[in-house]
Amino acid sequence: MPTQQYDYGMIGLGTMGCNLVYNMCDHGYSVAGFDKDTAKVDALINEAEGKKVTGMHTVEDFFAALKSPKVIMLLVPAGKPVDAVVAELKPFLSKDDLVMDCGNSHFTDTDRRTTELIKEQIHFMGVGISGGEFGARHGPSIMPGGAKEAYERVAPMLKDISAKVNGEPCVTWLGPGSAGHYVKMVHNGIEYGMMQLIAEAYHLLKECTDLSNDDLHAIFVKWNEGRLKSYLIEITADIFAQQDDLTGNRLVDMILDTSKQNGTGQWTSQSAMDLYLPIPDIDAAVSARDLSAMKIERLAAEKILNWHKVNFTNTINELVDWLEQALYFSIITAYAQGMALMQRASKEFNYDLKLDLVASIWRGGCIIRSVLLEDILSAYTAEPGLANLMVNKDMALKLEGAQDGFRLAIKTGVNTGVPMPAMMASLAYYDGYRRGWLPANLVQAQRDYFGAHTYERTDRKGTFHTQWNQNAE
Repeated sequence: MPTQQYDYGMIGLGTMGCNLVYNMCDHGYSVAGFDKDTAKVDALINEAEGKKVTGMHTVEDFFAALKSPKVIMLLVPAGKPVDAVVAELKPFLSKDDLVMDCGNSHFTDTDRRTTELIKEQIHFMGVGISGGEFGARHGPSIMPGGAKEAYERVAPMLKDISAKVNGEPCVTWLGPGSAGHYVKMVHNGIEYGMMQLIAEAYHLLKECTDLSNDDLHAIFVKWNEGRLKSYLIEITADIFAQQDDLTGNRLVDMILDTSKQNGTGQWTSQSAMDLYLPIPDIDAAVSARDLSAMKIERLAAEKILNWHKVNFTNTINELVDWLEQALYFSIITAYAQGMALMQRASKEFNYDLKLDLVASIWRGGCIIRSVLLEDILSAYTAEPGLANLMVNKDMALKLEGAQDGFRLAIKTGVNTGVPMPAMMASLAYYDGYRRGWLPANLVQAQRDYFGAHTYERTDRKGTFHTQWNQNAE
């Protein structure tokens, strides 16, 4: 039986779980770990020798090792595995114990678990963590939600282990219930969008030029030195330079063009649809991954669906400049859509999210960190109730300055037959949002014609229905 009483417990000793354990240990916290895979427990015990960290082989020993009231962190796959772990823990949990789900759980599951456990006076928090393996070890962006008093118990530890920007920890209490997991879900949705936008720029460069991977590496390095500076642009530059140990080729060329997803992008799209809010960049990114998975069908269609493309006749430097503008423009709209979704969800679910705080904690540690977030932070600090990021005066000027090159990049994609679904969605979102009139009047007329769904008028209030002349010859 353990003799030392540990500050925190960690269930799930995969790479993320272990890296968080060591991060906590580095900052003076003692941690006991548990995993049903005994090999992972043994590995933690061996690697942590001499540290205030240990592994436990049974749930009984794990609970006996923790100080009371207990704080237990979970890093297990979302869905049924989380429910299974919580069910296994419940007989050992006592009043005022705190369970923190640090995985990518769906926000509705978090609300359900919170409600179920609070009946027994046990606290449950959904805590989004972004930064991958490196971030978990050296400082992630942390997005906690739940009861404010529960957060205050663990706030010092979370601030210590989080990433820092200008000395400020990239963590803050976001709101009650599932606020933390909702914000993490939207973070991942924006991540989907940004990754697809970058992939589309790569596709157009690859299709229209004979640039080598070294050339692409140099372009992305240069972009990362300017206004596109971000984690995703940085790692993309690295990817083009990575050699494949098996063939000696560049690794990117040896990777199959079928992309998988863990569900969080899809959840973001589904939630936006439930809330009647458009997030077309993110929707397009999710669909693009689904389409990429249809590899066999695409190979067959390639032989049937022909089109005579227009050859690209402009210079490479012009295309690179257009795409830099296109990425800048469309990444702004991806952030704008994510922020608008959180604003809508905050009202619907009573999160009371502060979007300036969200932007602040995304500046370091997380996957979508970028220099643009400083501007987004400034926008929401100046205008907390901003209807949409795009209508902030500074952002509007940035979009205006980048849209000429963006439109030329889109035209190039159309002319050469290169699919650019996320970029096209970004431009359509901008063009639709900035117009005071859209042709929805015709859609309403059609709905009333075939289904008597009624419509509103421009010249008087009320709801109207017309007996359309359906039998006219």
